[in-house]
Amino acid sequence: MKIEIINIGDEILIGQVINTNAAWMAEELNRNGFKVFQFTVISDKREHILQALNDAQNRADLVLVSGGIGPTRDDITKQTICEFFETKLVFNQDAFRDIEILFGRRGYKITELNRKQAELPESCIPLPNRMGTARGMWFEKERGSRDEGRGTRDVGREANNEDESGIRDPGSGIFVFLPGVPFEMKDLFTREVIPRLKERFTPTTIYHKTVMTQGKGESFMADILEAWENNLPKHISLAYLPQPGIVRLRFTAVGEQQEELETEVDDEIRKLHKLIPDLIFGYDTDTLEAVVGQLLMVKNQSLATAESCTGGYIAHLITSIAGSSSYFKGSIVAYSNEAKQNILYVKEDSLVAHGAVSEQVVLEMALGARDRFRTDYSIATSGIAGPTGGTQEKPVGTVWIAIATPERVFAKHYLFGNNRERNIRRTALQALNLLRKEL
Repeated sequence: MKIEIINIGDEILIGQVINTNAAWMAEELNRNGFKVFQFTVISDKREHILQALNDAQNRADLVLVSGGIGPTRDDITKQTICEFFETKLVFNQDAFRDIEILFGRRGYKITELNRKQAELPESCIPLPNRMGTARGMWFEKERGSRDEGRGTRDVGREANNEDESGIRDPGSGIFVFLPGVPFEMKDLFTREVIPRLKERFTPTTIYHKTVMTQGKGESFMADILEAWENNLPKHISLAYLPQPGIVRLRFTAVGEQQEELETEVDDEIRKLHKLIPDLIFGYDTDTLEAVVGQLLMVKNQSLATAESCTGGYIAHLITSIAGSSSYFKGSIVAYSNEAKQNILYVKEDSLVAHGAVSEQVVLEMALGARDRFRTDYSIATSGIAGPTGGTQEKPVGTVWIAIATPERVFAKHYLFGNNRERNIRRTALQALNLLRKEL
């Protein structure tokens, strides 16, 4: 079954509002065994809505539309829907009663615009909205009408009345219109739409598992994993999802039994661990700052940071975790050479001989932070975040990271890119991962 999500709203197209509705609906559908194949965003214009609906009916079995059905005069979707489905608006007494109850609870007076919210297309199945005044609307169009003008169909697939997902085609295209307000849409979707889809279709089982890695870029990782990836079972796919400093490896397994899929994916992850043991730090929603914090807490050990190029960002990540006060003692943002000398006891000779961005200085920063805060571990960073300040010897993106442990202190050199924000993020994550491996 092919599912398309259409979002209506000029506010999305001009970048004023982020399209979180589509992402949330896709995630919920996937979790329930339904896969989305296309997102479409259109303006609040009649001709755009008609064109989008017409295009969608020729490529999708289920079309989910959010936005444009509010009480204001610029919401023209209901009138356009009537035009598309060749129906008319009629007053729905049940919908109006719900509006009266909702406004009564809030002490509001019903206006003519609110009353018009009870006007719904005659041919739709209304979906009650407990959170607002705009009811959802469920339509069905016969398959014959949607196939007009379409090219040659896959006869074998049509005969079996199902597609590659294994979900049976019900014989008609389904259109569901939902309010654009996220909390209203989510309640309607969970309470009305998903149960109806499960009654109508037999969903497949889709299982996702994400492995979190740090230390290698996407292309380098792909080279390392090529032979293993080529031998994955056909019903298990792997996606590389990179972001600054991290690559997520998402497994997607499609089948019938959840437990069998989980076992198969776990087997592949065990093989993955043998290939990149030092790069994997967690799964799904795990973060490096949380993993490091948990290790420190279990060991009953403490941490401090001395930050120059990261400007306190590592401390920010660490303290974003609830309970971090039990293991994190504090941070010194030593941005100037004077601060490095006076607060972290970095030697003037080291700064003169090697410069602030150097192995010697970052080692002394780490030792100074560990001693100042009397912690078991410390992290120190010094680098050229950019976009200016680089030299031929030390270009933008040059970074030194040091880790001080109860037994030793060591430093690593990195050359990142020329984007300041990405350099700060990558440095922080690299530092946390170095500490994780020590722990």
